[in-house]
Amino acid sequence: MTEEHKTSTNTERTWIEEIEVSGEKLKAKVEALAAEASVRRIRIKEPDGDVAVDIPFTVGAVAGGAIALAAPVLALIGVIAAFFTDVKVEVVREEASEKEEGET
Repeated sequence: MTEEHKTSTNTERTWIEEIEVSGEKLKAKVEALAAEASVRRIRIKEPDGDVAVDIPFTVGAVAGGAIALAAPVLALIGVIAAFFTDVKVEVVREEASEKEEGET
């Protein structure tokens, strides 16, 4: 499921993607998503739809294309993976405007 949203500056486009992941693959999936430059937020949802973890990412937190998640966050993700067989991962992505892409 993908939803598109315009931000208030109208120079960036954000969209939300929902991925269903088994509990045993949750940690690896979150780490892979965290390394992607376009990901701005990850929410891990329980099977009933409640948000268990909300992890925001900022442009300043990205160093060399990789992010080192803090140990407490990884521990929490491990606990969620142990309790639930399937969870939904909501990924908020951001796409740079054409103007910004042309500048680099």
